[in-house]
Amino acid sequence: MAEETDKESKTEAATDKKVRDAIEKGNIPFSKEAPIFASIIGMLIVLSFVATQSVSTLTEKLALFIDHPRSFSLQSGADATLLFQALALEIGRFLTPIITILAACGLASSILQNIPRVAYDRIKPQWSRISPFSGWGRIFGQQGQIEFLKSVFKFFTITIVSILLLRSEQYKVAAAMFSDPSLVPEMILTMAIRLISAVSIATIVLVAADLIWSRLRWQRDLRMSRQEVKDEFKQMEGDPLVKARLRSLAQDRSRKKMLAAVPRATVVIANPTHYAIALRYEREETVAPLVLAKGMDLVALRIRETAERHGIPVVEDKALARSMYDSVEVDRMIPSDFYRAVAQILFFVFTRKK
Repeated sequence: MAEETDKESKTEAATDKKVRDAIEKGNIPFSKEAPIFASIIGMLIVLSFVATQSVSTLTEKLALFIDHPRSFSLQSGADATLLFQALALEIGRFLTPIITILAACGLASSILQNIPRVAYDRIKPQWSRISPFSGWGRIFGQQGQIEFLKSVFKFFTITIVSILLLRSEQYKVAAAMFSDPSLVPEMILTMAIRLISAVSIATIVLVAADLIWSRLRWQRDLRMSRQEVKDEFKQMEGDPLVKARLRSLAQDRSRKKMLAAVPRATVVIANPTHYAIALRYEREETVAPLVLAKGMDLVALRIRETAERHGIPVVEDKALARSMYDSVEVDRMIPSDFYRAVAQILFFVFTRKK
């Protein structure tokens, strides 16, 4: 009951991050019917293009063992070894193209579904894979029922196709008993090709449906609840409360650093209580005035108090302070647009000091 409630709460589509994590762990949509269908197609290719020539060649080679058995020397174990090696070589030549075609079809069916990747989580030993209780749940669960229905569909499809094909070929089979025996292999091969072709055509619908179902089920299993989406967003972007706290701490550190630099200032330009900018200018240090601190409201008052406490001149210029506040940055020289106005203030300050 709890599991059903949990599934009902998962109404949101999976996020990109969850999809990437699932793929990295080897959880990908995969149709089990596609490799079976690929094997059937591979057998059809083998029977249509490879079997005839390969069987004829193998038959000619093996006929030598039957027609001329005395032509092979078996006087010692070495002779028997050579004979078995020759026999294994011929059988290998016969089986190699067949195995290659079937393997290529199987690999193609997997590669076309998903890009190959190494997923260590899929090969890691897990108790749930050998647990009888988990196996019982897989067999009698929803997925087990679907697999059972697919097996029943394949069984009846292949059975019906085979019966219809054999019924249409029954007269040829009966006539083969009275015809040349050399024609029997070709007849059997033709019937096998027709049977596999009919089975492959009949199972196309099942394979297409299974491909669609496997991806829909995969997307359904990855669905998330709204709370999971929020938690993932917080994990990726950071908790807003934590980010606000970190931002506040960073501002406090920056504010303390600015106030600690105010005693080194040459002049403070202020807009009586709203804005304050502390500048330092020494010809030997920089080519233009350097911004040591800036602030507004309470921070501006702190800058003025610190400057007055250390005997630093405070010049009130509302327009200049307001425009400079939006344009200058701490620990950087002022823009060239303010050179003239600031130079006049510095001239006044230096003259007053002298």
